[in-house]
Amino acid sequence: MKKGLVRNTIKELRKRKNLSQQELGVRVGATRQTINAIEQEKYAPSLELAFRIAREFDTPFEDVFKFTA
Repeated sequence: MKKGLVRNTIKELRKRKNLSQQELGVRVGATRQTINAIEQEKYAPSLELAFRIAREFDTPFEDVFKFTA
């Protein structure tokens, strides 16, 4: 079975809101290191964290995260 990849637009959305990784992490209950790993697509967030991130940007989940097979 081929493993997929979770892609995201967090970095672009975060920069538009002029937020640091630390500030975003505080707002969504994650560490700066976790936000960094998610942005670099080295880590796929839990579903709960992914929804909190999308809600923070007031953006539909599907516009923040994409799954590619």
